[in-house]
Amino acid sequence: MKPSRSQSGFTLIELMLVVAIIGILASVALPSYNLYRNKARFAEAILAIGAHRGAIITAASVGRATALTDFDSGALGIPPVQAQAATTHGISVTDGTITITWRADGSDLAGETYTLTAGGFLPPIQWTSGGSCIASGYC
Repeated sequence: MKPSRSQSGFTLIELMLVVAIIGILASVALPSYNLYRNKARFAEAILAIGAHRGAIITAASVGRATALTDFDSGALGIPPVQAQAATTHGISVTDGTITITWRADGSDLAGETYTLTAGGFLPPIQWTSGGSCIASGYC
C-alpha cells in the first residue's frame, strides 16, 4: 500500500481569481487616488493666497479703500504681481479679485486657476470662490 500524500495549496484558478479581483480594485482605486493627491497638492496654491487676502482685509479695516476697484496688486499694501513660472504660482489682484494660477510645471495641475473675489470694500468682507479648479474637483 502506498502512503497517501495530502496536497495543500491553491489551484491555478484560485490564484487567477485573486489576481483578477486585485486588478479590478486597483483600476477603481487609482483614479480616486490621483484626484485625492491633486486636491492635496492644490491646497498649496489656495494657502498661497493668504498674504494677499490678509492685505486686502487690513486695507479695508483701516479705511484705505474707497471702492472695490482700489484693491489691485502693488497698491494699499497688497503684494505686487507674482509671475507664473516653473517653480512659482502666478498670483495677481485686480479690482478685489485674487487670482492664482498653478505653476507651469507640466503636471496635471498646470494652468489650473483659483479665484477669490471680495464682496465689497467695507469690513467684514465676504469672499466668493471660483476658478477652473472647481470644475476639475481640486478645490
